[in-house]
Order: sequence, then structure tokens, then C-alpha cells
Amino acid sequence: MNREAIARRLDAYERLIRLDKPIGTLLLLWPTLWAVWLASNGRPSARILIVFVVGTLLMRSAGCAINDFADRHFDPHVERTRSRPLAAGEISPAEALAVGAILALLAFGLVLFLNRFAILLSLLGLAVAVSYPFTKRFFALPQAYLGIAFGFGIPMAYAAVQNRLPLEAWVLLAANVFWAIAYDTEYAMVDRDDDVKLGIRTSALTLGRFDVAAVMACYAATMLLLVWIGAERRLGLPYYGGLAVAWTMMGYHYWLIRGRSREGCFKAFRHNNWVGAAVFAGIALSYPMALPW
Repeated sequence: MNREAIARRLDAYERLIRLDKPIGTLLLLWPTLWAVWLASNGRPSARILIVFVVGTLLMRSAGCAINDFADRHFDPHVERTRSRPLAAGEISPAEALAVGAILALLAFGLVLFLNRFAILLSLLGLAVAVSYPFTKRFFALPQAYLGIAFGFGIPMAYAAVQNRLPLEAWVLLAANVFWAIAYDTEYAMVDRDDDVKLGIRTSALTLGRFDVAAVMACYAATMLLLVWIGAERRLGLPYYGGLAVAWTMMGYHYWLIRGRSREGCFKAFRHNNWVGAAVFAGIALSYPMALPW
């Protein structure tokens, strides 16, 4: 295999695990960091930070490979996904599975640096991540399942730091589930026409003409749950300032998705990265400024 062929293959692997599209990793990382900071009262150890940040990147990449394997018969018929390397025939299904398995094993290697409770939870998290792509065949709201998959770093963070799962962990996970339903419904609205033809289940199809209202209701539920956490924690103005910025962004998303255009919905989905960042900034600034180590 010559140098040019190797470069093409590496590029295909990069696109398979979405290193060229970091938005998914960020949507997975922000709620994980919310939990790490809250569970450790704003002072996570360097070890915990490294494990969860690198582990998030590895598991998101593994999930993309598994997702493309699961959707290999659907992606060629969807405008947005037909150029993915597996759908385009640039790599084989076996290669995609191998890449996903290797990345998942690397992530599990990092988890071994955590306590027994977190290690056991990681096995459940892996099962959720692997099964998510198949929920689109039978579950009317697969976006809710995605919220659990994308938010599994939350219970793992509390398990790793506190060796328990307090009520706060479950409330934070619920907030992430509502947030994921909102932003992934925006994502599903982009593919609505293609998904109807293929018979795929998505929240955009299930909700029908109430899709925009449901997105905003889920945003509101996310904010209410985060406000509850702030009240229980007695967090100060920086926290509520972060929530106010996030809520303002969510209002901007309504303006983007109200016409249900592909461009507007996809832009709103991508903009959710800044929502997660605003909430994290509010949490981080609510504690004394100090390096975690």
C-alpha cells in the first residue's frame, strides 16, 4: 500500500470516528464536566479530569464507529450521511467494528484507574452506548435513550468521586436527558424526509407538528432541573448567570427552528455546544478559582 493509499485510509478512519466533527464529543463532554465539578465541589483531581476527558473522546469515537455499522444500510439513502466512509464503501463493516472495539477497550483501560463502583457502572454505560443505534428501529423517542448514553458520564463521575449516587446525580442526568431530546430532535428535523422513507423512528416524526414546542419544553425542563441543583447547592450568581446565558441561547434556537428549515435546525443543533459551555462556566465560576491539582 503506497503513501497516498495509507493517507486515504487514515482519512476514512478519522471521518468514521468524527475527529473532523467535534460537536458530538463536546455535547458528551460538557455534562460530564458539570458532574465532575459538582461531585468534587469544584476541585477535581488531575487523575479524574484526565480519565473523564480522554475517556469521553474515546467512547464518543467508539460510539460513532458502532453507530455507522448499525446504520450501514440506511446511511447511503440519507442526504446528510451518504458520504460517511462506511456508507460510501471506503472501509468495510468489519473494520468499523474493529475500530469501535479497540477504542472501547482503550476507554475501559482508563476506567481501571477509578474505583470499583465506577468500573462496574462503566460496563452498564458500554451496554447503553452499544445498544443506542438500534433503538431507532423500534423506540418512538430514541433521543431520550441518547440522553442516557450521552449523560452516562454523570453517574460515573459521582461514583468515581463520591463512591455513591446521590439524588443530585439523578437530577443532573434527567436534565441532560431533556437537553439531549431537545438538541437531537433539532438534529432529527434535518433528516425528517429521509427518515420517513426509510421507516426510522425519531422524535421529530413522533412529535409531528408539535416538534418545535416539544424542543422548547425540553429546554425549559432542563433549566428547571439545573435551577433546582443550584438551589440545593446554594450556588451563587455566577451559576445563575451561566444558566441565564444558556436560556438566552435556547431562545435563539427557537428563532432558528421555527421554520423547520434544514439549515436552521442543523445550526441550532450545533449551537448547543455553547449552551453546555455556558452551564459549565457557571458551575466552575461558582467555586474558588484553583487548579484542580
